[in-house]
Amino acid sequence: MNIVFLTADEPIYLPAVFAELLKHRAGDTKAVFTVPSRYGHDSTLRMATRYTAAFGVWNLFRLAQRTLKAKLYDALGVARKNGRFHSVAACAAEYKVRTERLRNVNDKAFLDRLREMNTDLIVSVSCPQIFRKDLINLPPLGCLNMHGALLPKYRGIAPSFWMMAHGERRAGVTVFFVNEDIDAGEVVTREEYEIFPEETLDQFIIRSKRIACGTLLRAIDMIEEGRPPTKQLDMSKGSYFGFPTREAYRKFRHRGRRLW
Repeated sequence: MNIVFLTADEPIYLPAVFAELLKHRAGDTKAVFTVPSRYGHDSTLRMATRYTAAFGVWNLFRLAQRTLKAKLYDALGVARKNGRFHSVAACAAEYKVRTERLRNVNDKAFLDRLREMNTDLIVSVSCPQIFRKDLINLPPLGCLNMHGALLPKYRGIAPSFWMMAHGERRAGVTVFFVNEDIDAGEVVTREEYEIFPEETLDQFIIRSKRIACGTLLRAIDMIEEGRPPTKQLDMSKGSYFGFPTREAYRKFRHRGRRLW
């Protein structure tokens, strides 16, 4: 089976995810392609402005500080010998998997490359771009996505934040075959787990990514063994959330939650 991963160029949480994924699946991974860690057509400045409007200048500074530290560590190769990575590319290089940056996953030239690579399965791991029909239909085994919520609830952006802002005590991950709608399709498998009362958003994301990684690996195993039974999502029972707002952050704080 030839697997291609599509993901974001994000240095804080995703390198640990790919360290685990490639530990188990480097042998049949043809490539890992990364895209800018932005939503839609937002620029870096626009994303920073939205983040500041929701969470304030101090939290933007904290995020920027962690991002720059990770990029510096990656450039210096810090901690790689201990199995810790600060970029998806560094992790892929450790496992001798090709990695490359893209601008648009739906670009025709990129689709032609996927065909030349005999891609059997495409897996999206926090890839912020919407997949179009030609990309979805290209791999014979389908396009998988890993979403950090129990779909169809909490579709959209930042499900971890929104679950905490709404006082949820249980969270989950859904691995599903995508269609052209956002966070919609046929569920392969899912897992539910607790949100701890004293957990920060940062701590919760780290833990939930680890759980989600295991769930995704099980889904890939199921597909490798044969087309698994799936369940169509009932979108009438779902909810969708966009980028967090200042009012949502107030509710988040009112519940005693912290970002870091």
